[in-house]
Amino acid sequence: MEKPNCSQQNEKQKKNQLKTEPIETTEVGGVNKVRAHRNRTITLSQAEAERYHKDLIRISKPANINTITNKIVNQNTFEALGFLPESFVDLLLLDPPYNLTKTFSSTTFRKKSITKYAEWLENLLVKLMPTLKNTASVYVCSEWYSSTAAHLVLDKFLKVRNRITWEREKGRGAKRNWKNASEDIWFATVSDDYVFNVKSVKLKRRVMAPYTDTNGEPKDWLNTPGGQFRLTHPSNLWNDITVPFWSMPENTDHPTQKPEKLLAKLILASTNENGFVFDPFMGVGSSLVAAKKLGRKFLGIEIESEYCLLAAKRLHLAELDTTIQGYSDGVFWERNTLNTQKTSPNRIPTATEPPPLMLSQEIAWVKER
Repeated sequence: MEKPNCSQQNEKQKKNQLKTEPIETTEVGGVNKVRAHRNRTITLSQAEAERYHKDLIRISKPANINTITNKIVNQNTFEALGFLPESFVDLLLLDPPYNLTKTFSSTTFRKKSITKYAEWLENLLVKLMPTLKNTASVYVCSEWYSSTAAHLVLDKFLKVRNRITWEREKGRGAKRNWKNASEDIWFATVSDDYVFNVKSVKLKRRVMAPYTDTNGEPKDWLNTPGGQFRLTHPSNLWNDITVPFWSMPENTDHPTQKPEKLLAKLILASTNENGFVFDPFMGVGSSLVAAKKLGRKFLGIEIESEYCLLAAKRLHLAELDTTIQGYSDGVFWERNTLNTQKTSPNRIPTATEPPPLMLSQEIAWVKER
């Protein structure tokens, strides 16, 4: 019988080590949660909670712009809004509690009728309007049931431009209904003078039909070391979004956490560098983290202290790692293309890897679509 070589023995030792590594246990909502050794979910130790608590603020009097820039406000949104300055927001990302009965840490939001939810949303938007610049853009997230309410409320005060529908690959099946696997994001602006950087949010897709011209050259697509790709204009139907889960470094225990990639699209499209992003229901701070990584100013408000602390930790981690999963080389990529992204000619290599093969300004070659 042939004896295993050294490499096989080392591999077996590694596998056995993984099996015997201690499993982490953390407390979530008063319940001990067991995590596998490869789980990358962001958690807080007691020492970290004490450290990051110093980064949180409350507002009890009229605040100037310097007081709130790049800050996390741990407070009830309706209480804080009356103290904010006027006309400082370039982009409002409004991800309010959906019209569902759901518990967020210590707070429970209960489902209302469509009419009552529309009244609640309108009351909120009226209080937010003074914070917006005349050139500001607004995005409002919604589930399917109350999406019409969001549309009608926005139409009273703003210019509604579009509705984005994005696919959530997660979701529970139903025996007597269609599986709910999508959410809406309504896009509106204060005026006709607004920012929309279409070139900043193009999607890099694999070419299914690689047509060539009479000289055999690619027609509006590129041959790269990773395959054949085309840069396409952003549409209002997004199927390239991955909901954070346990193996993603941005994941937390928040039950409705938005992906950084999704928020990066909205931020890049509707702000310029150093623009001001405001999220009055920030949760664990995905919008703030994306804004920081993309060179924007930000303000976030959240009532739950635990979520604020996680957001503060994530902002600290963003100083060490500015990457956004699914976004590299100045373009967004389809899902499951990480290995391909590593071979992209425009990717900046790390200090430990050799530089990739260079092609002449890959993105510049692509025609407008």
